[in-house]
Amino acid sequence: MSGESRVKVEALESFCVAVMRKAGMTAADARAVAEVLVTTDTWGVSTHGTKQLRPLLKNFRDGKMSLSAKTELVAEGPSWASYDGNRTMPIISSRIAMGKAIEKAKATGIAVATVRNSGHFGAAGFYSNLAAQADCIGISMCNVDAGVAVPGSRGPVLGTNPISYAAPAGGGRSVLLDIATSVTAASKIFQAKATGTTLPPGLLIDGDGRPTTDPSNYPAVGALLPMAGHKGYGIALMVELLTGVLAGGAFGRQIVSWLAGPTPVNQSLSFIAISVAMFMTPDEFRRRVDRLAAEIRASPKAVGADRIYLPGEKEWEARERALADGIPLPPDVVANLRGLAEDYSLDVAGLLGIGAGT
Repeated sequence: MSGESRVKVEALESFCVAVMRKAGMTAADARAVAEVLVTTDTWGVSTHGTKQLRPLLKNFRDGKMSLSAKTELVAEGPSWASYDGNRTMPIISSRIAMGKAIEKAKATGIAVATVRNSGHFGAAGFYSNLAAQADCIGISMCNVDAGVAVPGSRGPVLGTNPISYAAPAGGGRSVLLDIATSVTAASKIFQAKATGTTLPPGLLIDGDGRPTTDPSNYPAVGALLPMAGHKGYGIALMVELLTGVLAGGAFGRQIVSWLAGPTPVNQSLSFIAISVAMFMTPDEFRRRVDRLAAEIRASPKAVGADRIYLPGEKEWEARERALADGIPLPPDVVANLRGLAEDYSLDVAGLLGIGAGT
């Protein structure tokens, strides 16, 4: 298997829905999850797209999550809500919680919804963008099992703790940032490990806290580095405070890996929505964002640079290409989809048009 395989968006969504239906999910939930994962693939973020469906469904088979569970509203007020995910599909819990934050923000101006006892929710940017589509500024984040060092440590202390924001802009696109608070996402280290690739310097330390480019012993030995040193550490800690601590869930070293071991998942998630309409009309806000964007793009360019991008611009352009021409899936994603089809006795070639030699 070499090169990328190009798959139509509708075919990939139908395949994912078919798999989840065979796993026992309702049609509505399966479609909601497929939309999140396939949208992420169209953005070109293949590490967090449909590649994640196989391990998510394995969590159900292994007892780390429960298909029969439901997301439970524990308590709420005018501008806040607290949910227990009860270890059901994290993507469903996330969509429910951000939906509630948006609803409450429309009434009060700003709202936050938390979820405890959850797992891997995919790309944080999908949920912040839900708020942007509803004329809100959206923020989403989650805590993750420890895999990142902090200044002065020689091993993992906090998780990669991703955070995303999205703001409405003209043309139906949002300004969209989705980042891990580590210098890179852990999934990219695992990908390098799986392919035997040497890492660039500055991403990983070994068991003694010294820089290394060898991912082969991670995560058993060593740790990721926080982005921008103490600054990334501080933001990762903020995510921990706004998720695990505020949600009444697990935090720090209490969090278990969603990928390894038999222990049920226990991550926490947090979603914030700010209603633009409380400050000005959404059209005026978008015009102001567009003026700022034009100013940034018109800035003098460095030697060798032909363009200045806004956060999310590359992803939106990748999505337009994917919708028109199909999604380019890397070989590791195709292999994962084949394995998923085998898990549930489905014909990946028939559903996706991916032949044995592709």
